Amino acid sequence: MCAILERYLLIFGFALSFSAIALAKAPESTSPPKNAPHQPDIAVYPTEIKLGSSRDFQSFVAVLRRDDGITEDASERVDWSIADPSKVKRDGFSLFPLADGKTELVANYAGSEVRIPITVSGATVRPEISFTKDVMPVLTRSGCNTGSCHGAARGKDGFRLSLFGFDPAGDYFRVTREVGVRRINLAVPEESLFLKKAIGAVPHTGGKLFDTDSDYYATILEWLQKGAKEDPADAMPPAVESVSILPPQAVIEGEGSQQRFVAVARYADGTTRDVTRLAAFSSNNSGTAQIDDVGVVTAGRRGEAFVMARFDTHTVGSQVLALPTDLQYTPPPIEGDYIDRLVGKKLQQLRMLASGRCSDEEFLRRVTVDITGLLPSEQEYAQFVADPAPNKRAEWVDRLLERKEFSEIWAMKFAQLLMIKSSNQVSYKSAFLYANWLTDKFARNVPIDQMVRELLTSTGGTFTSPATNFYEIERDTLKTAENVAQVFMGIRTQCAQCHNHPFDRWTQNDYYGFASFFSQIGRKQAEDYRERIVYNRFGGEVNHPLSGKPIPPKFLGGEAPETRGKDRREVLADWLTNPENPFFAKSIANRIWAHFMGVGLVDQVDDIRISNPPSNPELFDTLGEKLVEYQFDLRSLVRDICNSDAYQRSSIPNDTNAHDSRNYAYAVVRRIAAESMLDCICQVTEAPDKFRGLPIGASAVQIADGATSNYFLDTFGRSPRATVCECEASTSPSLSQALHLLNGNSVSNKIQQGKVVQRWMKEEGLSNDQVIERIFVRCLTRQPTSEEREQLLAELPAEGDPATALMDVFWAVLNSREFAFNH
Repeated sequence: MCAILERYLLIFGFALSFSAIALAKAPESTSPPKNAPHQPDIAVYPTEIKLGSSRDFQSFVAVLRRDDGITEDASERVDWSIADPSKVKRDGFSLFPLADGKTELVANYAGSEVRIPITVSGATVRPEISFTKDVMPVLTRSGCNTGSCHGAARGKDGFRLSLFGFDPAGDYFRVTREVGVRRINLAVPEESLFLKKAIGAVPHTGGKLFDTDSDYYATILEWLQKGAKEDPADAMPPAVESVSILPPQAVIEGEGSQQRFVAVARYADGTTRDVTRLAAFSSNNSGTAQIDDVGVVTAGRRGEAFVMARFDTHTVGSQVLALPTDLQYTPPPIEGDYIDRLVGKKLQQLRMLASGRCSDEEFLRRVTVDITGLLPSEQEYAQFVADPAPNKRAEWVDRLLERKEFSEIWAMKFAQLLMIKSSNQVSYKSAFLYANWLTDKFARNVPIDQMVRELLTSTGGTFTSPATNFYEIERDTLKTAENVAQVFMGIRTQCAQCHNHPFDRWTQNDYYGFASFFSQIGRKQAEDYRERIVYNRFGGEVNHPLSGKPIPPKFLGGEAPETRGKDRREVLADWLTNPENPFFAKSIANRIWAHFMGVGLVDQVDDIRISNPPSNPELFDTLGEKLVEYQFDLRSLVRDICNSDAYQRSSIPNDTNAHDSRNYAYAVVRRIAAESMLDCICQVTEAPDKFRGLPIGASAVQIADGATSNYFLDTFGRSPRATVCECEASTSPSLSQALHLLNGNSVSNKIQQGKVVQRWMKEEGLSNDQVIERIFVRCLTRQPTSEEREQLLAELPAEGDPATALMDVFWAVLNSREFAFNH
């Protein structure tokens, strides 16, 4: 590269280093001194206690909420008492049954009193240890059946357990029958290898798991002493219906401060159980909130975390906010529409100040790229900047939403998710018709629910009914079910194919029950050898891998509907697109939100699970409700998002939000997607590309067949459309991208072919200064600063034709990060 180009790159340091990302130091505002509340806000968890046998117990915790929203574990400061001490006894922060009846746990603190009802039944009954209900939770709690131990596919050291205990019957056989008397010793239970390895009495790869004085040891020993019995098939213990982790939220002040949590399981027979000692605890942000194996959270650096408790097949979470001690903060007023109110509410919880509003130039470029995948023209820039109307941003959003590029952007995004591309089993014509069908739906503003319903219930030829290609691209029944769950509900069910999901509630029964909706899809050859016909054959089942028996269709998280004599896909489509569906609208809304905000409320957008909670649960739910309210009209939700202050914020963080990237206190800087990036380069250089099946000048966004690509698109992360994962389309910057822009022909050749600079100078007679200005406006949607203008003009040759040097300026701008990123 010539020396002048190198100098231009140095000059562009102000832009290429992206000054918009630099931190803007804003002092935190001050707040009035805290005043102790006159009537303390004290809460006790759980709010109801049931003790169902002499083995039962229940721990509890008291939480004080201060006037400033900070919560404190006040268990040791509360004056505890029992209304009727003959019914229960208290040992520290746990209650044990004495006699059947009802009483209350009474908490007194600084004039506030809380009464928690207690019900005791079966106080004199000591039920036998159950393998499923009592022993299996100990194995899970001790880590015996994790994937790194005996829960691995081939087990470990000759002993295999089902992962996280999804197969209790099989585990019972392997523990008690697989190697005769070596594993258990009923004559001398204490000598059982099964027990001695756990306490470290003999060599054990997994090390010592618990001591002889622990509850875990006592449970397994008693089970062995009573003959290691199997649960009778006609008297199986009740299933776990739900699990709670309490308190549901904690706002902890000061690094090192602690909050104790309690986990409670509720069973199908209405009984409850304290599972704090049996649940597996984890945190999604241990640097902010570390939780130990008995449920005690220790606050770390400022931020937000969700602590999770897993018991049986249930995983539940609780929000923990960690704040610095004596943080000076004055909350700004919460104003605006529902988006800004809910984002503002969350920022107040985190004691964060939002960044300021972006400039008109920044908004114009940001929203135009996001909605159309193109840059605003020079004329659009001039008109928008000069427009004094206070509602010009909202009007510009409305105009952009009417452009065909909006439909093409979303058709492309869904084409990626639906893996539309030609292959050995899908002809180019089928892929082309399928992509055009999708584009037509978005262009005619067909509601998303109607489009998805038509897709799932499609029948006929892949030419005459293009939506049927959904079942031709993926012919495997299990994979089809996985794809539907991931694309339209944001749920990854793949883990549950072989075992219960380790981080969500989905079981093997859920997995194969959902797959049964697609087991009766038939396919046959059409007259044209390139076309296939998809139809419902009203026969075919999915068998459960453990029982080998057919499993009836069952909605994820719902009931098993009546499907006899019906097209199962129609039954599923009715449920999926129903406004009451708990997954569909929220998942689609989250994808839309992530496109415009740079990060989803649930991130990744297709990995919605209990252990990956939304950063703003209330906004997550509300966006789904709004999409339903708008009758699944995509444009209406996009309009709400783009008109919000949350979307229109500056990308410059301040001191309070600099370390946060999930709560929309400032705009996230995003690299422009591969197809839009190429289209923008073609737009500003006026040098179009040619793609298969499309006329010259067609955009990369319009490419129908995913198998059609080029080096630029591949380098910049275009989705290969091999899976339905959103992550396949990457916008992560890389060295190869930078090298291709610098040394490849995508930029330099297009500048030469388009001859934009030469035309400006020869035909329009623009001066050097005017050319530089137009390059900036065309590529960056802003005027050059005075410093940029002076430095660039100084680098131009004093004599001769400056066109070559100005083309180098054009090249340098197109190589800048400011051009490649949407900010």
